[in-house]
Amino acid sequence: MIKKNILVVDDSALMRRLISDIINSDNRFMVKDLANNGLEALDLIIKNRMTYDAVMLDINMPKLNGLELLEQLQKNHIKMTVIMVSTLTKEGAKETIIALERGAFDFITKPENYLEAKNETFKNRLLDMLALATSAPALPSTAENQKVPAAIKRTRTSESDLGRTDVKNYVAVNKHMQFPPHKRFVGNKAGKSKLIALACSTGGPKSLQQVIPKLPANLDAPMILVQHMPAGFTNSLAQRLNDISKVNVKEAADGEILKKGCVYIAPGGRQMKIKKEGSSYKIVITNEPARDGLRPCANIMYESLIDSAFDEITCVVLTGMGADGTNGIGMLGEKRNIYVIAQDEETSVVYGMPKTVAEAKLVDEVHPLDNIAKAILENVGVINDGR
Repeated sequence: MIKKNILVVDDSALMRRLISDIINSDNRFMVKDLANNGLEALDLIIKNRMTYDAVMLDINMPKLNGLELLEQLQKNHIKMTVIMVSTLTKEGAKETIIALERGAFDFITKPENYLEAKNETFKNRLLDMLALATSAPALPSTAENQKVPAAIKRTRTSESDLGRTDVKNYVAVNKHMQFPPHKRFVGNKAGKSKLIALACSTGGPKSLQQVIPKLPANLDAPMILVQHMPAGFTNSLAQRLNDISKVNVKEAADGEILKKGCVYIAPGGRQMKIKKEGSSYKIVITNEPARDGLRPCANIMYESLIDSAFDEITCVVLTGMGADGTNGIGMLGEKRNIYVIAQDEETSVVYGMPKTVAEAKLVDEVHPLDNIAKAILENVGVINDGR
């Protein structure tokens, strides 16, 4: 097996050693070089740009920090797979979101002490992330989690049921697929109760910047959103998106009533459900355990909508590792009127979540990332648009 070459960049000698020991303990990887600041790393990358399969990058460093290094890579048109090693502080979370915007593949949280750095959780997270980022062979248990449950697959209908979707593109990406029986909501009269429920993971923060800011302030539905992130980071993501969007974007709060034109991001490290409250719907944030290692978990969000009374639910699945969302959407579609939009393979950072929901025959439209917002808007509409 040819090992993947990794560059480790951190100003802490202890962290460089700890990260290197973890990487070198796996026969899929080897630490090729070390750098103690971004300037040194930039020099190594320029000289050996074809050598490294991935870079483990700290954020706060002297001379040239992690964000500045990413900026230099962009300016010099150097494509590099970069995984950030981020702190849990408020400032660290904000910087991590910016790093993802600047092209970082994903991030892992830096251990707060030596004992935490030596535990299996950090080790497994780091190695799993490297395997995903470098397309190294995955562990058998990971591959098993990618399987799509046969019980939720749907039966064949005609291509006309895809509505306005680009059928040619859909078939090109998903040649083996059958088409689902969902119907586009476009043309429905005003007054319908609508909801958008979006799920994403790896590559999500950057992808959301090409979706949420394109939505109008008078969007005729609230949006609930699960982005796989640990506690401490989703608030920074929400604030960043809110600054550049017409819709209001916020980290969801327990007991909050859903409002049209608002996007509610599930808090990292918590689970989010929706519950009917009189004639409205409220957000319920819980501390229940992770499911399939995920908290927040999109399946839990979708399942909470099964007993709702929404007339129309538009489900959206963007880039992400694994299969989260597929089971929930499948169960939801048996009880509620849903329409499913998924990102295509070419524009997905990781074609996992949108792939599995498509393989389950649940998808109505497949689009490149640039067209996702338009597809949502065509399906949901705006307030006072004459319908």
